[in-house]
Order: sequence, then C-alpha cells, then structure tokens
Amino acid sequence: MSTALQSEKRELTPQSGLRQLRHEGKVPSVVYGFNTESTSISVEERDLIKTIQQHGRNGAFKLDVDGKKVDVMLSDYQADVLTGKVEHADFLAINMSEELEVDVAIQLTGQSVGEKAGGVVQQPLWEVKVKAKPSDIPEHIEVDVSKLDIGETIQVSDMREGAKYEILNEDEEIIVLISAPRTDAELEALDEETSGPTEEVEVVNEKDEEK
Repeated sequence: MSTALQSEKRELTPQSGLRQLRHEGKVPSVVYGFNTESTSISVEERDLIKTIQQHGRNGAFKLDVDGKKVDVMLSDYQADVLTGKVEHADFLAINMSEELEVDVAIQLTGQSVGEKAGGVVQQPLWEVKVKAKPSDIPEHIEVDVSKLDIGETIQVSDMREGAKYEILNEDEEIIVLISAPRTDAELEALDEETSGPTEEVEVVNEKDEEK
C-alpha cells in the first residue's frame, strides 16, 4: 500500500465547529471497527479524494490515527448535493486476513449483437453482494454483452467461474437481457393504455346544491 492517509483527532464540537473544519478544507470523520475504538477524526478533503481515486470506492488503505497506521475501508460518506464537497466520512477498520461482504457495482461493456439488430438492453441488476478478503474485492465487475443476441440473458451463475470472490446473489438472478423491440401495434396499444379514456367530471351547480 502507498502512503497512509493522515488524520487528526478532534473533539466533539457543535455544528459551528464542524462548519469551521469544512471551511478549512477538512472532512469531519470517524474511524471504528477491528481492534479500534470509535474515534472522531478529521482528514484533508483533497487527500481523501486522492486516496479514493487511487484505491477505489471498495479499496483498502492505511489511515494514520494518532501515529498508528490502521487498515481501513471507506464505509460511508456524505457529500453536499449542490457543491459535491465531502461533508463527513466513516472509516471501517478491518482485518486484512478476514473476508468482508460488500456491494459491488456491475458495469456492462461492449455493444451486443442483439442491440445492433434493434433489440433493447435491459439491466435489472446493477450491483451484487460480494464476499472476499479486502485485497480481492473488485472496484467494479465488468460484464461483456457483445455476444448477446435478442432474447438472451446473462445471469449471476455466468459470473462465478474464475473469480477470487464469492457472489452471494442467487444464480438465477438476471444481470442483463436483450429484449425484442416493440412493434408499432404494441406501441400504439401502450399509448392507448397510458392515455386511457377521458373521464367526464360532473359539475355541480352551487345554486342547485343549496336547494
């Protein structure tokens, strides 16, 4: 692993104190987990972003906590919706020899034969739950769809061979399928179902209602 992400211990402070930390470019954080007491810390936002870029969202890295280097993963974080700035981060201390369960994103690669023929690519499953040692957890899992024709699917069972991790989802779960394009008649029927008949609303005359 590369240089440890540096952190500083911090005292529990009111919101004004947290805002000041963020104004200084720091991220209020907490580290907890394996052989580690829950500790409030702060890290430099730019260093945190560089670390995530280097190791990935599911990657393990070293965090320097009061001079002690701890193996951690980024458990969770919150970012400002408007600015994108990281507002808070949770670091999970881990045992590098023990397996963890994490959600890993699925990325489709290639253009399928079926799509070229007019079919529609559908992806019911966007991530799978993986069990593995921290060093074997992938940042994402690529699924090549280039050979898929209309009516064909790729299931979880198709992804297991040769992997260094265990996928905990059921074999029958469909990751991607190529469906046939809708006919003009089907599209017209769908439009009719969506629009539906216009319901007549009865208008009650206020004077009649008073009688």
